[in-house]
Amino acid sequence: MKHVKIEIFIPREDSRKLIDKINEAGYLKEENYDYCYAETYVLGHFRPIEGANPYIGSLNKIEEVQESKLEFRIRREDLRETMRIIKENHPYEVPVINVIELIDLD
Repeated sequence: MKHVKIEIFIPREDSRKLIDKINEAGYLKEENYDYCYAETYVLGHFRPIEGANPYIGSLNKIEEVQESKLEFRIRREDLRETMRIIKENHPYEVPVINVIELIDLD
């Protein structure tokens, strides 16, 4: 079975809502466990420029935001639906979502 790792950067106060939605869909399950994910606290930086509609911050000002980096693995076949859930429940106009192909050793 092919897996991918997902990394998402999101404001800390919004991370649990997103994780709940992904788990409710059954994508954070590993055998007899659910809510299988890691969370690391990071300091995110960005500057909204002309044309942006920022959730946090203001145009032309560099922002620092306390964010969570959420990491988990899913089956490759669940990627499209997982991405839909993330995009529907992430507050940022342009969320940072990394998808990393994994090597399955089975």
